[in-house]
Parts: sequence; C-alpha cells; structure tokens
Amino acid sequence: MTRPIIVFDLDGTLVDTAPDLLDSLNHSLAASELAAVDEAGFRRFVGHGGRVMIERAHAAQQRSLAAEEHDRLLKLFLDHYTLNIPGKSRPYPGVVEALDRFKDAGYLLAVCTNKYEANSVALIGALGLARYFAAIAGQDTFAFRKPDPRHLTETIRLAGGDPDRALMVGDSQTDIDTAKAAGIPVVAVDFGYTDRHVREFEPSAVISHFDALTLGLAECLIAAAR
Repeated sequence: MTRPIIVFDLDGTLVDTAPDLLDSLNHSLAASELAAVDEAGFRRFVGHGGRVMIERAHAAQQRSLAAEEHDRLLKLFLDHYTLNIPGKSRPYPGVVEALDRFKDAGYLLAVCTNKYEANSVALIGALGLARYFAAIAGQDTFAFRKPDPRHLTETIRLAGGDPDRALMVGDSQTDIDTAKAAGIPVVAVDFGYTDRHVREFEPSAVISHFDALTLGLAECLIAAAR
C-alpha cells in the first residue's frame, strides 16, 4: 500500500518568511523613492507574492505604477530576496517536531508552493529541512500552479504518493481552494498570511500550533475523505 502523504504550503505555513519578503519589498520601493511599508499592515499581503505587494504599496501611497516599472521593481525584489536567503526566515514553532513525527510514522512529506522552485529549494535547504521532503514543487515546476488542483496532485505523484491518501496543510484561501478542488482534506493554520480568518474558507480543520497536527488528526481526515 502507498504510504500516506502530507503536502505543505511554504510561506506562512512552514516558515515565517514575512520579515525577508518585506525587506525585499522595501528595497524595491526605495528604487521608486517610495516610503517603506509598515510590517504590521502589510503582512497580510505577503502570501500574494512580490508583484501584488509592490502594487499594493504603490496604491497605498497613491502612486501610479506603469507596467515596465512594475517589472523592474519586481526584478529588484526577487534579486534582493534570492541573495539574502534564508535571512530572518525561520520555521514556525513546532514545525520540526511535526515533520519528525510524521516521518517517523512512515508518512511521505512534500511542499507545494507558489514561490519559485529554486527559491523554495534554497530556503528549505538553508534551514536544514531538505531531508524531510520527497518533493518540492514551486510555481514554475509545472505549467500550472495553485489554485489549479493539478499543482497539488502532481506534487503528490512527484513525491511517490497517492492523492487518495493525502492531506494538505496551508494558510490561505488559495491552499484551501486547491485542496478542495483536488478532493483532498486540508488543515489550515491560523497564523499565516491572510486578511481573513482561514475558518471562513471552510477547511477540514484549523490549528493554531503545529503541536495540534497529530497523527490521529491526519489519519482521521484522510480516512474520512476516502
């Protein structure tokens, strides 16, 4: 029988990357002579990616943003972020213990993220987490990405897993919608990057700490979905 698998989102789920993404945003904004953003006010936009963050920052300061300038600032953002991995980014409390718990129980583990694959691999490696994952799939790994359910199902297959014995863990509506479209149960963490509480998107379960991601919970959700 195929081993069960848990697929994790990355930013806002496994790793708190907001400090570095906001640093890179402010680096790019400085090139446009815009003021730095307030971390507390912009954390909720981090999960939408650099392009959206740049757009929101310009709108907040009532500055127009031409397409060519948008592209230029995004390149500055990405270059700065890539050169500073892992920076201040750290796994959330309980992540390493949860990964150990499921790996020891025979689960396959994988990452499905809309972050670029190279940056995802670099970040996970720099944090010493690469040994846990059978696959790391980014937004450019396939010809589609979340919320397309194929991003999740093909990540599962890449890891050697079976979508019928899978669980998704994420922090956003995109993660929840992706899992639902794939017919896979989904656990939402409530400490990630979203401007609405994840409970509103009706995941299979909500947790506030990785200690709550137990073997019993995973087994129950996977069994109920079959």
